[in-house]
Amino acid sequence: MQFLSRFFVTLLAVILLPTLMVIAQSPTVSVGENLIIDGIPPIPSSLTQTVDRYTQFRSASITDWHPTRREMLISTRFADTPQIHLVKFPLGSRKQLTFFPERVGEGTFQPTKGESFVFSKDIGGNEFNQNYRYDLATGDITRLTDGKSKNSLGRWSNQGDRMIYTSTRRTGKDTDFYIISPKNPQSDRLLAQVEGGGWDALDWSPDDHLLLAGEYISANESYLWLIDTQSGEKKLVTPKGGKEKVTYSGGVFSSDGKGLYVTTDRDFEFSRLTYIDLATFKHTYLTTHIPWDVENFDLSHDGKYIAFVNNEDGASVLRLLETATGKEKPLPKLPVGQILGINWHRNNHDLGFTLVSAKTTADVYSLNLPSNKIERWTESETGGLSTVNFPDAQIVRWKSFDGKTISGFLYRPPTKFSGKHPVIINIHGGPEGQFRPTFLGRNNYYLNELGVAILFPNVRGSSGYGKNFLTLDNGYLREDSVKDIGSLLDWIATQPDLDKNRILVTGGSYGGYMSLAVATTYSDRIRASIDIVGISNFVTFLEKTESYRRDLRRVEYGDERDPKMREFLLKISPLNNASKIKKPLFVIHGQNDPRVPLNEAQQIVATVKKNQVPVWYLIAKDEGHGFSKKKNIDYQFYATVMFIKEFLGSQHQ
Repeated sequence: MQFLSRFFVTLLAVILLPTLMVIAQSPTVSVGENLIIDGIPPIPSSLTQTVDRYTQFRSASITDWHPTRREMLISTRFADTPQIHLVKFPLGSRKQLTFFPERVGEGTFQPTKGESFVFSKDIGGNEFNQNYRYDLATGDITRLTDGKSKNSLGRWSNQGDRMIYTSTRRTGKDTDFYIISPKNPQSDRLLAQVEGGGWDALDWSPDDHLLLAGEYISANESYLWLIDTQSGEKKLVTPKGGKEKVTYSGGVFSSDGKGLYVTTDRDFEFSRLTYIDLATFKHTYLTTHIPWDVENFDLSHDGKYIAFVNNEDGASVLRLLETATGKEKPLPKLPVGQILGINWHRNNHDLGFTLVSAKTTADVYSLNLPSNKIERWTESETGGLSTVNFPDAQIVRWKSFDGKTISGFLYRPPTKFSGKHPVIINIHGGPEGQFRPTFLGRNNYYLNELGVAILFPNVRGSSGYGKNFLTLDNGYLREDSVKDIGSLLDWIATQPDLDKNRILVTGGSYGGYMSLAVATTYSDRIRASIDIVGISNFVTFLEKTESYRRDLRRVEYGDERDPKMREFLLKISPLNNASKIKKPLFVIHGQNDPRVPLNEAQQIVATVKKNQVPVWYLIAKDEGHGFSKKKNIDYQFYATVMFIKEFLGSQHQ
């Protein structure tokens, strides 16, 4: 009898051995110590091998030129987070200077000798940035701010002996102006008190006696001030109380100090490059012939040229204006994409900028004015993938419920995928943001390997289409932008190559709210939704977002302290309509998010679980408003791929 028992045990082991070996050979991805997961099934390691190349993209952006040498600081990532690097010539090696577990995205040289630079970083994505001085001779790093408050990087004086920056140090809510000599941190002092969280230092006058400061109220309202850099006395440059709200963004002193170059939508639908005479406050408009926003500009140090970028239907166009004549200089043609961070070298010959397109990850370039030639400074890796055949973004337009035309950008899968494509609708944040043609990074996996189309709508309230379009979702009009997505679902149903029965909606921040709102309003027309750092209840969001930004958000969404508005905000909040979410939901959030607090994710997850639908939940304890650390981003990507495969499916070739 014992012999038979041993025989059957041995037989059973032989039968099960292959299965046990398969299990042993199929490990799963470990969950990082800073990640909390709920409802997410184990992720097989084989998935990471499949998608690995799509996680290896790098990018680079210019942060500043050296004042006396043709060298620059850039931000790029080699390990887990972006850090500051020095590049000494085009396509030269990238020498890493900062080594922190947290991202370092900005650095600005001392502007006369360049023996040091000041950079900014936070902890765990909390956005309470602190400023530091980096000594290039010794590598010594000295903290310049209090270690507690939220601080802007600030602006150097022209002599390079002082910086002015904003800080919430006094009240936690108001962004006052402080002045410091970075060589002597003890020199730090309060320069000017202000009210509100939307203030910023823009530029010093040529004699360093005045600071140009911006006061941001909303996307449709902002003002310019002059602040005495000794006394802190403030003087309003742009008047308040007009018939319509006006926005001013950016701003530099002319080389003679007699005027300002700014962008403003005063008396126009779009923001124009404008000269303001400081003696008369007369506005001279320089780009009226261009019916698009001027979104970024920089004045050469000799004052002879203004480089500026127009946002033309989502694509960036670089232009160069001669200040003496008002004429434009012809420039080499650049790929369709986004041009960011334009920055003149003090030699007045070289203009640095960052360029990103659908086929190229963000990299740093410069335009040499005398030769009119473009030079490339960085060539970021793309995981061994050839990006030449990556699809370009195509502009699509559709009529919404009220007859207004809404547009977006559609990335179609390669032609090897025939038939109808599943669709991911990805809605931008802001809500005053705008999706622009760009490199999709990891998202290219969905296109190239799963055959899923990705559509990025710019619903009403998006920037880039004029100041009136920007206001169409404010306050009580909030749900009109959700209806724009309903009309988009109708449009998708008319497209022969898009599958109306396989649609997933996602978005981050305000886009997270939109994905939840679509899931409650059009649950029967989508397969699933992914909410990334999104708002689930406007009232709790406004009550708990950091105090320095609360009033700024009330202008956009409405003031929850007003009983009528509070009732409306509660009525439209996804949390109070969550019983209508009948399709799988994936919620992703950073524990340290200062903008949309973690509570917004916790409450929607707890509520939707009652609907007996699959709910996946991912929290990063060391992240804020979106993930920035590669290991966390990778896990989020792996889980998202699994979620999409399971609930949206893929298209076979």
